[in-house]
Amino acid sequence: MTDLYLDPAQPTEARVADLLARMTLPEKVGQMMQMHTYDGVPHLIEELHVGSILHASPERLAQAHALVEETRLRIPLLIGEDCIHGHSFFKGAEIYPTQLGMAATFSADLLERVARATAVEVAATGIHWTFSPVLCIARDLRWGRVSETFGEDPYLLGELGAAMVRGYQGDGLGDRTAILATAKHFAGYSETQGGRDASEADISRRKLRSWYLPPFERMARAGCGTFMLGYQSTDGIPITINDWLLNDVLRGEWGYEGTLITDWDNVGNLVREQRLFPDYAQASAAAVNAGNDMIMTTPAFFQGAQAAVEQGLLDESRIDEAVARILTLKFDLGLFEDPRLPDEDRQREVVGRPAHRALNVEVARRSLVLLENDGTLPLPTDRPLRLAVVGPNADDAQTQLGDWAGASGQADWLMEGHPRELTTTVLDGLRALAPEGSEVVHARGAEIITTGPDPKGEFFPDGQPRPHIAFPVEPDPAIIAQAVEAARGADAVVAVLGDRIELVGEGKSTATLELLGGQVALLDALVETGTPVVLVVLASKPHVLPPSAERAAAVVWAANPGMAGGRALAELLLGAIEPSGRLPISWPRHVGQQPTFYNQIDAQHGYRYADLTQEPRWVFGDGLSYSSVAYADLRLASSALGTDGTIEATVTVTNTGRRPVLETVQAYVRDVNTSATWADRELKGVAQVEVEPGASVDATIRIPVAECSIVNARGERVVEPGAFQVLVGPTSRLADLLVADLSVA
Repeated sequence: MTDLYLDPAQPTEARVADLLARMTLPEKVGQMMQMHTYDGVPHLIEELHVGSILHASPERLAQAHALVEETRLRIPLLIGEDCIHGHSFFKGAEIYPTQLGMAATFSADLLERVARATAVEVAATGIHWTFSPVLCIARDLRWGRVSETFGEDPYLLGELGAAMVRGYQGDGLGDRTAILATAKHFAGYSETQGGRDASEADISRRKLRSWYLPPFERMARAGCGTFMLGYQSTDGIPITINDWLLNDVLRGEWGYEGTLITDWDNVGNLVREQRLFPDYAQASAAAVNAGNDMIMTTPAFFQGAQAAVEQGLLDESRIDEAVARILTLKFDLGLFEDPRLPDEDRQREVVGRPAHRALNVEVARRSLVLLENDGTLPLPTDRPLRLAVVGPNADDAQTQLGDWAGASGQADWLMEGHPRELTTTVLDGLRALAPEGSEVVHARGAEIITTGPDPKGEFFPDGQPRPHIAFPVEPDPAIIAQAVEAARGADAVVAVLGDRIELVGEGKSTATLELLGGQVALLDALVETGTPVVLVVLASKPHVLPPSAERAAAVVWAANPGMAGGRALAELLLGAIEPSGRLPISWPRHVGQQPTFYNQIDAQHGYRYADLTQEPRWVFGDGLSYSSVAYADLRLASSALGTDGTIEATVTVTNTGRRPVLETVQAYVRDVNTSATWADRELKGVAQVEVEPGASVDATIRIPVAECSIVNARGERVVEPGAFQVLVGPTSRLADLLVADLSVA
């Protein structure tokens, strides 16, 4: 007779109950563990009975599946990976622009398509679970993980995050091309001290409810399969054991029934760094009692949880609840009938398929943001050009891909990075697309950093290797002279500057936002040549640019634009495409301005520093096209609504230039008088319209009045009746916005 849990005709709940009844305590605890495979596989399956693995090479993945087939209950593994902006660590897979770069498209449709294409590729390689999307709000740009975010605005985070969840999870987990999505890092992880990663988040419950929780609430109600917890503590309580956040809010108010996973060794941090517990028995009990289901990379949890049960600190029924959620995922994915092993035939069909390549090009094009242009761009294409392409990032394929991709270091089987021939750098793109007969000269011109061992030692206290640290490289007059020589007599210089992968990511916050190494000296020398300089900032996040940048003919931001980034940039510079990206994050003039996000609470003394303006260099929503656009005649379908109504705002957008535009129309809402301090204005809707030269288009944005809420002093989210204003325009800058009055009854 077939064991009930192996019978697919039985309801999931019955199968889970049957399997749980057969499991020993060690087997249950093992199911709650997700372990990396850097130290090999057999001990994970044979000794720890792990329910999930991550960071597994194809060879280790095959070994793990084979070993599971030899176990008593043959419970299939749940395979996780950080597929953040494409299938991060699989040769030949598409690597798209980073999440911050994709956010510059302001297009939920594009991001849903990226997530869907990623899921199709990921599923074919035997991975079931991606740790994406990131819903952290970028506040302090010194933080190393800014590139993983969608930027600074909660509305945009929610829109784009929900789109990616839809794409990853497809038509439901029963779909063999669906993968589990993860909303992370819950919640407030990005509210750092001084930009230092995983530092205490000094943030009130009201502030959490106001801005940090809404994107996560949207993911919970949209059916995101899993939530990952941040590293940090808030008001002295690590998120790992924050009962109010995990149970009162997530499980209680939002009714979330999905699976919670800690981040990397969060339970170990309770003992080692946060020092809340003297041993792993107490830490494991606290983590499980708080509602965590899966514990990432804490090997001591295996004995700790069992000891907690023996000591009466943890009731085995709490373990049963967690294991039931994990098993439910496995049944819903159909892994007991089909463990979704890597399929080489399917991989040949879908990994890097032409449609995915075309999508990558489309997203890369839309991710580029033109910030300044004196008319030099687009470059002429009716004659051969002499172009000097200079800078350390002009031909750096791995930096162009960004974090969580090949050479970023998380995959020990792919440390050399993705195949070079799959990535088109800026130099590659310009050589391929410049007008026939053109001369494209390359000079590196500067180095950025070198790296060396951390003086504190090779390993962290938990045994993980410490990454090497960065040392800026002094300007080299000889290679600067080579770049200057290339620039003289050129039609234009394309200077590709920015940061490097060693300055980006988890545990890699930076104290400065300046261009490091010899880059400033290089740019200074280039603008002195008199040749028009097109500055391309190919960087993970906004940077503080030197005074010489103000003398550049044009400035373009390319936020690690992925495999197709060089082609897209060449197309933009040569006018084959129209610039359409918009900033999802503000750019400061000086690191001392941090934070610079647009929707700050205004009350303060004055409007500037004694020595510097408080205005960013470029604001949220900024971005130019090759044409000019005028906004006029903002009108509301009704200027008086109830709280159950919908604002319908229409504005006329006119293309007053000579080239077509894809315009991102942004609608903000201001509550004129509030019972508690609140942001001056908040983005609540976006419309993208194509407008031909000389034409006018009406753009309409609809906003539920229920979305025009604040969190009052009692911590309640409410719409307060009274006067509101709807502000519509091309950026978040007040001077760019038309205003219409609204009354809410």
